[in-house]
Amino acid sequence: MKAIVVYKSKTGFTKRYAEWIVEELQCDITTYENIFREMIAEYDLVIYGSRIHAGRVDGLKKIKDLVEKVNRPKLMVFATGGTPSAVEGAIRGIWKASFSEEELQEIPHFYMQSGLNYEKMGRGDRLIMKTLAKVLNRKKDKTSDEVGCEEAIGDSYDISSREYVLPLVQCVQEMK
Repeated sequence: MKAIVVYKSKTGFTKRYAEWIVEELQCDITTYENIFREMIAEYDLVIYGSRIHAGRVDGLKKIKDLVEKVNRPKLMVFATGGTPSAVEGAIRGIWKASFSEEELQEIPHFYMQSGLNYEKMGRGDRLIMKTLAKVLNRKKDKTSDEVGCEEAIGDSYDISSREYVLPLVQCVQEMK
């Protein structure tokens, strides 16, 4: 099975995960900016990875459209973010915002916890995160998810781990 990893990375976390996946699967890799329909047609599997942005997988619509137009490769998706994997409700909400009900059943998707990097974040994203931190700080009677979120977005951190790619790698290997 000929596979390619396509990734969109702003702060480096998704790129790192994409490179780990490529090392494990010995497949091709390219950036979101460099992918086009004719290129996708050469592959049996497109593995798309990006950050969570505004509650959904950033850039996924373009990739789904490209794959659909080619009508050949299978699509698999991974998303990276600072949300703890244990906050399953939030992760489920991201998938529901990114996929239709049918796509949720058909497209394998994986969440890979990474972190936050304020130093590499764009000004707008940094402002949004700092504003959220202030809102959470002022809120009384926080839920446990809100407490966890407040702690997680206070400073830059990196908890990415190669182990998070293993379920995706195993899924690909089972497809062969």
